[in-house]
Amino acid sequence: MTETPEARLKRMTMRSWRRGIKEMDLIFGRWSEAHLAGLDAEKLELYEALLAEADQDIYPWITAAVPVPLRYAALIDEIRVFARANVSAG
Repeated sequence: MTETPEARLKRMTMRSWRRGIKEMDLIFGRWSEAHLAGLDAEKLELYEALLAEADQDIYPWITAAVPVPLRYAALIDEIRVFARANVSAG
């Protein structure tokens, strides 16, 4: 069975809100609700790959504690800017 685009976005949003670390839930959950529907296929694939990474790896990338792998650098920068503007405010 093939996943519909709507089901994929719903699954990815759910996965964004249920990361395992509350800070990551807030960052990814809010970003996904604001951006997933507007992503092109390439960026959607990249975000899905990022979702497969461990929170213990991603959180230091988001906080700039360690360098971000080049593959994810632009996406992490976008998520980081969004989080600074939206997560702490909400």
